[in-house]
Amino acid sequence: MQAFSDFYKKIIDSPLASWLEVLPAQLADWQRQNKNDLDKWQKLLAKLPATVLSEVDIQSGVTIGSAADIDDYTSKQIIGLLQQFKPWRKGPFHLHGIHIDTEWRSDWKWDRVLPHLSPLAGRKVLDVGCGSGYHLWRMAGEGAQLAVGVDPYPLFLMQFLAIKHFLPEPDVHMLPLGVEQLPELGAFDTVFSMGVLYHRRSPLDFLFQLKSLLRPGGELVLETLVVEGNEHTALVPGERYAQMRNVWFIPSTAALEVWLQKAGFKDIRTVDKNVTTLDEQRSTEWMNTHSLADFLDPADRSKTIEGYPAPERAVVIATR
Repeated sequence: MQAFSDFYKKIIDSPLASWLEVLPAQLADWQRQNKNDLDKWQKLLAKLPATVLSEVDIQSGVTIGSAADIDDYTSKQIIGLLQQFKPWRKGPFHLHGIHIDTEWRSDWKWDRVLPHLSPLAGRKVLDVGCGSGYHLWRMAGEGAQLAVGVDPYPLFLMQFLAIKHFLPEPDVHMLPLGVEQLPELGAFDTVFSMGVLYHRRSPLDFLFQLKSLLRPGGELVLETLVVEGNEHTALVPGERYAQMRNVWFIPSTAALEVWLQKAGFKDIRTVDKNVTTLDEQRSTEWMNTHSLADFLDPADRSKTIEGYPAPERAVVIATR
């Protein structure tokens, strides 16, 4: 894929160059394994029209072009094509006046995280579990020298490429990889992991993996589900948590800070805690299946449908 070739060229003379020893073979395998879906989706991507942008704002949101840039026919054409990439979970995006109203208000999460970050200007940034890449655009809007996202799900990459079609920003890239496929690069200035930790069978191993991606002195931004409790508290759900099957451990913030200490991080601080509301995660016409309202106890919204505490999320920042 051309997007991968562009990334290879971008890093060949950078501190990330060692990644090229394994990356092309990994991505070639991924393309072979997903060939049928890729053929279908790439044909849809190829139908997206070329447009001229009168405005771009990736600092206060992700707004690419205005409605005045295109006619009604082109607007309907774009909507029809992009809706074939549903469900859209992370966003929102505004493309030439088209509002892609995603399941998650990821911009709200970004607003909670941003005030606590070391400035991103000039930094090489990695987002582990980036979904469709919404936050990559916001990182670029803050001046990141290079914003790279990894997420193994093919649909998320196609959604990212659909957005990038309209804004071919050279310093924003996404790769269809899981964290376990990443070598110990030790080169990123900032590593984000938002909404991933609780999906990992071994959270401590995951924290060590994240640390190995950072340069010495680099910053980890970790956002995850938490529960109330002390440094010994961690919820281990049964088969499902809020209808999610693959939730392994949900720690208290105090326990999470201890885990980070054990992984060798320093300057560890919890900077935000926030209960997820039905306004932040909900069904929309761009994601019209079940969402948070369906996962909570209808008689007591403070609990999940399984009886666990309802989702609360924390942001913890630490230094390698």
